[in-house]
Amino acid sequence: GLFVWQLKSTGIRQLPCQFVHLCRVANDRLITFQYFNFLKRMYVTQCNRDLSQRAKPKSDSVASPFRHLQQLDQEKKVVHKIKPISPVQPSSETSSSNELREMKSAAEIEDSVTPVRAEAKEDRQWKEMKLRLDDLPGILARLSKIKLTALVVSTASAGFAMAPVPFDLTCFLLASLGTGLASCAANSINQFFEVPFDSNMNRTKNRPLVRGQISPLLAVCFAASCGVPGIALLTLGVNPLTGALGAFNIFLYTCCYTPMKRMSIANTWVGAVVGAIPPVMGWTAATGSLDAGALLLGGILYSWQFPHFNALSWGLREDYSRGGYCMMSVTHPALCRRVALRHCLALIGLSTLAPLLDITTWTFPIISLPINLYISYLGFRFYRDADRSSSRKLFFCSLWHLPMLLLVMFTCKKSFLEKENKGDLLGGNHGRAMEIRLP
Repeated sequence: GLFVWQLKSTGIRQLPCQFVHLCRVANDRLITFQYFNFLKRMYVTQCNRDLSQRAKPKSDSVASPFRHLQQLDQEKKVVHKIKPISPVQPSSETSSSNELREMKSAAEIEDSVTPVRAEAKEDRQWKEMKLRLDDLPGILARLSKIKLTALVVSTASAGFAMAPVPFDLTCFLLASLGTGLASCAANSINQFFEVPFDSNMNRTKNRPLVRGQISPLLAVCFAASCGVPGIALLTLGVNPLTGALGAFNIFLYTCCYTPMKRMSIANTWVGAVVGAIPPVMGWTAATGSLDAGALLLGGILYSWQFPHFNALSWGLREDYSRGGYCMMSVTHPALCRRVALRHCLALIGLSTLAPLLDITTWTFPIISLPINLYISYLGFRFYRDADRSSSRKLFFCSLWHLPMLLLVMFTCKKSFLEKENKGDLLGGNHGRAMEIRLP
């Protein structure tokens, strides 16, 4: 027992000495944090001999409006190869030489990246946009939304062609030209008001005013040069009713629909009224009056726009939310799908009203039934699935559905001679009845 107690006491007394001895051995063998870091770097470079470092300037998420068009797709990259580090004996002299090498290579990389940063900074600086006359027609076409204007003019032409009067070529050309100018003016004013919101959307960030290709003053002057002659042409060259409808449509689009896009989902119904007025203008340009046929054409265009626009806005929900627009697809997605399906079915009922109003024959609702049923089927799939695929199919169907429906309606319309003969027949029967009653 005394021997065991002696061993324990001597072991306890020698513990501090053993700890100091271990620390000295570790220090002599350079087992330090720097040495472990060196071993880690050596292992990484030996295992990854193709390791490279890229210094690339951060690309802007939105294209800068002050860059040249040729520099938009260029990407500046500098690739530096890192040579593998050879294994070195762990000594203080070698570690200091490695640190000097690393500092020297870092300085070389910094010197090579500095010109790239300077060039990127120069690209982000202010640059004057020079407007060339050759580019002006294309810029003004995008400012006036030339594709949308062409659709407006085509619907107005369909309304003129469906009117039960003899075709007047001069009146038709004046009405089409005036409607197109009014549409260009309304679209230009719309883009003028929405510049700060369009810059946040991927779909509209490349518009001329957002990119700074033209000045706001030039855009306003272009809108005035289109709107004033357009309304004057409709009023003086066609009739005052058509001119009043054109002026009202510009006011409704720019002063009601445009600000309501950021306030309430009711903007979709107001925009549908804006799209329903052009065929009514075509009808009034031909007849000079608002008849049941004009209201029926306006109703068809009104209902068609809901599946068309709701399906389009469903795929652009992220864009509309970034732009701050209050759309049904963003705030009321279930209502968006219900309204689209509801108006797809309404197109079947409106097509049935055409022969009842003595505008077309009964062949029209029969021929138009397959295409109306097909768009209704796609509207039901959009309502049921609520995905991007069903919305895209409904949108692309609406692009060919409207011109085909109007073409079928034009081929099945009742001719002016039939209506005139029917009116003469009724007038003759009335005169004959008067003759029988008199004596």
